[in-house]
Amino acid sequence: MRRRLLIGLTAGSLLAALTACGSSGEGGGSDDGGGAGGTTTVKVGIIPIVDVAPVYLGRKKGFYEKRGLKLSMTTAQGGAAIVPGVVSGQFQFGFSNMTSLMIAQSKDVPVQAVVNGAASSGVAGEDFGAITVKKGSPVERPRDLEGRKVAVNTLKNINETAVRASVRRDGGDPDEVDFVELAFDQMPAALDGGRVDAAMVVEPALATVKSQGGREIASAMVDVADKLTVAMYFTSRQYAQRHPDVVERFREATAESLAYADAHPDEVREVVTTYTKIPAPVLAGVTLPKWPAEANRPSIEALRDLGERDGLFADEPDLDELLP
Repeated sequence: MRRRLLIGLTAGSLLAALTACGSSGEGGGSDDGGGAGGTTTVKVGIIPIVDVAPVYLGRKKGFYEKRGLKLSMTTAQGGAAIVPGVVSGQFQFGFSNMTSLMIAQSKDVPVQAVVNGAASSGVAGEDFGAITVKKGSPVERPRDLEGRKVAVNTLKNINETAVRASVRRDGGDPDEVDFVELAFDQMPAALDGGRVDAAMVVEPALATVKSQGGREIASAMVDVADKLTVAMYFTSRQYAQRHPDVVERFREATAESLAYADAHPDEVREVVTTYTKIPAPVLAGVTLPKWPAEANRPSIEALRDLGERDGLFADEPDLDELLP
């Protein structure tokens, strides 16, 4: 009961922040479509994980520069923290998992998806995210997580939903799992030190866990839906209405970056070293996400349905309004 109360307070706090931000202005920054030499500087809220490698690679290859954009990156723990930043104008664009965006949209927080972000491979045992346990753990399968402590980067969000899906699919009761919030880069040490029994990690943390002798017991994103669209880049509806040209240039540059990253995995691994501290030997074992040009709407609908089952939405998210 105490755990559920804490989760409720966390969700309530997030909602309060989102609602407050929903009435905010756009904030500062060189986001007016102009700037020195015709360049527009846009601030982008991202998570320091492999998923966002395409934007770093696209910036390096000049895909944004040739469209008159300069990216200024700021990191956060998860999409739930980035959403208020975009809506308040702290960032012009953000990277967020689809559940955070649907939670916001269902509360009439003015978010608008712009372009695809990252997708699951759809292949169990060969995905960029997984439920992991330490070497020698008695936990063998998802239903064994009942009564155990499982780390997710954000409570009541996509990774908790994914773990719940895996536990439910294996015949277990996800309500009996003790979820705790922990940043991805802290999960390998917490798992290895026994502070949590399992962790829902994504790359590069997944490779780190494996380098410590840990193992995966389920590809949770695969259990949600085939080739799940995990995340997208988004902006606020206000910004999209006031600066449609900037949004379109960002969409085009990011789409080109996604395609380039999908076709050049070696360059992706190289650019990851510029914004994470993952050692080269570990990086070689990283499983990359998929970066398709278009979002997979049926998979997002499946994620929405699971979110409704888990009680994440007060009202059903309007995907027609949220998606581009």
